[in-house]
Amino acid sequence: MEPQKIQMLGDELYQAMIAREAVSPLTSRGEDISIDDAYHISLRMLERRLADGASIIGKKIGVTSKAVQNMLNVHQPDFGYLTDDMVFNSGEIMPISDRLIAPRAEGEIAFILKKDLIGPGITNADVLAATECVMPCFEIVDSRIQDWKIAIQDTVADNASCGLFVLGDQAVSPRKVDLVTCGMVVEKNGSVLSAGAGAAALGSPVNCVTWLANTLGEFGITLKAGEVILSGSLVPLEPVKAGDYMRVDIGGIGSASVRFA
Repeated sequence: MEPQKIQMLGDELYQAMIAREAVSPLTSRGEDISIDDAYHISLRMLERRLADGASIIGKKIGVTSKAVQNMLNVHQPDFGYLTDDMVFNSGEIMPISDRLIAPRAEGEIAFILKKDLIGPGITNADVLAATECVMPCFEIVDSRIQDWKIAIQDTVADNASCGLFVLGDQAVSPRKVDLVTCGMVVEKNGSVLSAGAGAAALGSPVNCVTWLANTLGEFGITLKAGEVILSGSLVPLEPVKAGDYMRVDIGGIGSASVRFA
């Protein structure tokens, strides 16, 4: 795809995010968009955010669980960038009505790194050695594509459908919890909504971070010490609106909660 077209589509998605007005799927316009093209579109969108004063604080892997893959009809993982204007603390009110278009919440495990991970060639042992702690997390994904009608190229171009995220108020060493069998329970407005386990995300959240480090390494991108890495949902996506309250509990790790406005 020509650089001018990549820039134009990246700018379009950026404006859609700012205006909270979704656009038609990029893949529905007769364009031949490769996944590589889509990542370059995403980088243009990121460039615009950084020019506005945002800074990168981490990365995310998306579409890791079968539940989410089947829901979105996207059957391979993707990745996006996290910026400092996306993060909220547990218990805070999140103004989704002012920030997002079609928000959906998902429970995840966040990794906080203490060492760089430079792929390819990263192993699960490398990931564990580089991780300072893990934390419970809600990612509130959003799509600048109308009605979530996305192919893999659409969500990749749209920064992996990043929206906002909430980190819990507890952190534990990844060596003190079984990240494969740890159970997750998600509540919405006081009722249990869904449950999952670490194995739902590519067999283990550690596998997800390993995949991300090696995939980004092929693009010359490093997972850096101090960054937050969101490892993918363990439960189905849940649409949320102003007034909703959600809480996630993860066995051996802790909880996170958020109220939407």
